[in-house]
Amino acid sequence: MSVGEARGRGRPCVAYVMSRFPKLTETFVLDEILALEARGVRVEVFPLWRERGGPVHPDAVPVVERAHFTPTLDRTILRDNLKALVTHPRTYLGTLARVIRANRSSVRFLLGSLAVFPKSVSFARRMRALGVEHLHAHFASHPAASAFVVGRFSGIPWSFTAHGSDLHREQAMLPEKVAEAAHVIAISDYNRRFLLEHAGPDAARHADRVHVVHCGVDASRFARERSGGATFEIVCVGTLHAVKGQGFLIDACAALDKEGIAWRLHLVGDGEDRAALEERARGHGIADHVVFHGALDRAGVRAVLAGADVSVAPSVPTTDGRREGIPVVLMEAGATGLPLIGSRLSGIPEIVEDGVTGLLVEPGDVEGLAAALVRLASDPDSAARMGAAARERVEDEFCLERNVDRLAELFFGDEVRA
Repeated sequence: MSVGEARGRGRPCVAYVMSRFPKLTETFVLDEILALEARGVRVEVFPLWRERGGPVHPDAVPVVERAHFTPTLDRTILRDNLKALVTHPRTYLGTLARVIRANRSSVRFLLGSLAVFPKSVSFARRMRALGVEHLHAHFASHPAASAFVVGRFSGIPWSFTAHGSDLHREQAMLPEKVAEAAHVIAISDYNRRFLLEHAGPDAARHADRVHVVHCGVDASRFARERSGGATFEIVCVGTLHAVKGQGFLIDACAALDKEGIAWRLHLVGDGEDRAALEERARGHGIADHVVFHGALDRAGVRAVLAGADVSVAPSVPTTDGRREGIPVVLMEAGATGLPLIGSRLSGIPEIVEDGVTGLLVEPGDVEGLAAALVRLASDPDSAARMGAAARERVEDEFCLERNVDRLAELFFGDEVRA
């Protein structure tokens, strides 16, 4: 059934709130939206802010064209807030006070929550007018705070997905969000445990509403084109930021020459650390072996993965509390049939099973990373077995279609299938 037919027949409607849209690195949000629409669900997209600059995935363009982008404050938002204050003063002032009180331990969360409060009140009115039946927020930070406000003013049941740094960096207002959400989605078993440990003294009462639903990929989109070669092709996909650990990977690759391994490192992504990483490669004298591809759309990422021998996610926790959940690129690389190297961190061991789908190393362990690379480069048969197991793991546990079925069931009470 087409989306138009679904709308005409009054099919279920869900609203999605996220921090920025369309964000090139957050393909998991776009894929969820498109998969729900393929099931006849109407999806209304309410970004908190519009992402500007850089490439956009072609399949995101139609979603962008109908997304409900709003400024932080305008005459419509001001009117909606004044009306809410006059007609429901206790709800308005009580919710605002709750948001302030719950976020007082974090200046960053407090300022962000206050910035999105007026537009969230306006979202509530707009979502009711659109017939939204459920609201889902991606990220436990400002999007979940927005959903909390919308839920208070609209009565629409809501849920949120907790990923990585949005959950681990700070937990201000987390108990309130968990207590009032209809469902809480953790992308890993690790995140579920973390949520329940940090959701306040009543966390045990909410355990049955905290569910593990992995982000997923469509494995049929990925295929490996490479069948060995003189150069060991290493790929690392992710924003060039300390939390991704690319600097440690460059250090590890510098040791491969001593092992007589011909290699090339492909860094896909852009970010604030690019200049420092380029300098790091020059400092090791390996700049000619490191390819900075910059930001690529999903077709470009698939092409780089297809020509690789191994995918590495050398994630590390940062001094300001950032840490990854399960990088989606590990799912994409596994679907391609690549062996995986990842840090023993957060939910990464749930996809990188040491010796089965790839190799685990301690975060920031340069020698461990180098040893893992040498092991896979020196034993292509073992690498091939791990790559095959990685694809099987993705198909079994990180399948986009199966996981979106689970989300639809949580949103609407029964499965909405394609």
